[in-house]
Amino acid sequence: MSLAVGLLLVLGVAAAAFVLARGRATALRVGGGAGRQRLNSLPFYHGAYAFLWAVIPALLFLACWAPIQQALITDAVMASPAGQQLPDFDLARDSILSEAQAVASGASDIAFNPQAQALVPVFASATTRFSLIGGGFALLLALAGAGWAFSRIGVDLRARAGVEKWLMGLLVAASMIAILTTFGIVLSLLFETMRFFQKVPAADFLFGTSWSPQVAIRADQAGSSGAFGSVPLFWGTIFIGAIIAMIVAIPLGLMSAIFLTQYAHAKLRKVLKPLLEILAGVPTVVYGYFAALTVAPLVRDLGLGIGISNASSESALAAGLVMGVMIIPFVSSMADDSIAAVPQAMRDGSLALGATRSETIRKVILPAALPGVVGGVLLAVSRAIGETMIVVMAAGLSANLTANPFNSVTTVTTQIVQLLTGDQEFDSPKTLAAFALGLVLFLVTLVLNLIALRVVRKYREAYE
Repeated sequence: MSLAVGLLLVLGVAAAAFVLARGRATALRVGGGAGRQRLNSLPFYHGAYAFLWAVIPALLFLACWAPIQQALITDAVMASPAGQQLPDFDLARDSILSEAQAVASGASDIAFNPQAQALVPVFASATTRFSLIGGGFALLLALAGAGWAFSRIGVDLRARAGVEKWLMGLLVAASMIAILTTFGIVLSLLFETMRFFQKVPAADFLFGTSWSPQVAIRADQAGSSGAFGSVPLFWGTIFIGAIIAMIVAIPLGLMSAIFLTQYAHAKLRKVLKPLLEILAGVPTVVYGYFAALTVAPLVRDLGLGIGISNASSESALAAGLVMGVMIIPFVSSMADDSIAAVPQAMRDGSLALGATRSETIRKVILPAALPGVVGGVLLAVSRAIGETMIVVMAAGLSANLTANPFNSVTTVTTQIVQLLTGDQEFDSPKTLAAFALGLVLFLVTLVLNLIALRVVRKYREAYE
């Protein structure tokens, strides 16, 4: 019996518990005269109470048992005579085990490695044994929970309160998953970053202006000493995503929202708003092709036309312009919703005092909608900072510390992808540098979020 079969049996027991408990509760209140009793909760809640007691403990056990079972299966295989003949090299051993497990589970038809083929029956036997143990115990838990809940079915049982407690616990658990996931991400980044700073001084990384993460493989190899100054990467991220792209996205997005909410006819708005939001659904690789094939040559020709002789076909301006167009919907959509949420009384009061429509928009509506507008801009900045494909295809991979928008630059996310692509050793500073870049980028984004929240709260208090 596999864990999937055990899960189906648990669900079957829970469904049976629901039907039986609801039937028993219904029978308690059916009858006439003195035989009729008033239940504290409806029969449905009695059934749901039994269902939850049957299914949740068993599912929690299965969720915890799955990784434990995998470890037990691996230990059992390694303890077998065929497993003891495996090579000591971790990569080769893991490859053989993965191949044998794929054949044993039915994902593959045959193992090409003779050692893997010899382990297939061992894997199948161990998997069956531990699946029976886990599935059987989960089934016993489901039966025990269903029996205990069924024994409590009665007139005075506060079944609805019990169901609500279970649901509240599930909601709290769902919230904690997000929090714990974020905490785990930070810890993993922090751990690897500390390993990186043991090999490279933190000051060289944070304040260095040269980025060339090439590490010498041999002691006599020249030209690969490695330079891990991250300033050019973060400057490229800010230059493309927070300056050029925002110069494009904020005015166009905000003016689009103002036109759609204040000037456009209802029929025109129904057509233009979906067309504008289509931009958010276009794959970034399509934007990358557009930037590389259309915008970049135009930008290069513009630079050469105005006398910039070193204008490149891969430039920060080309990537920033296309990225700004891509994030226009993030700004316009949030600004649109915020402007539409401004009370009509504020508009009417301004117009009644003699203000024109443009003055009302500039001095009343936009200040009142500022929190939503700031939220949209923050969302757009976060989207732009995390973009990779457009930068790779239109801005290049050169880590240049330059303010010339016609030169090639790169960003943090692009370098992270490049550092982690292919077979890498996680003891190398070159690979560990990706985690340090990710942690610093996370902290920078966190600071931007805190600043934006403070601005939002300050102006929200003035209009509530």
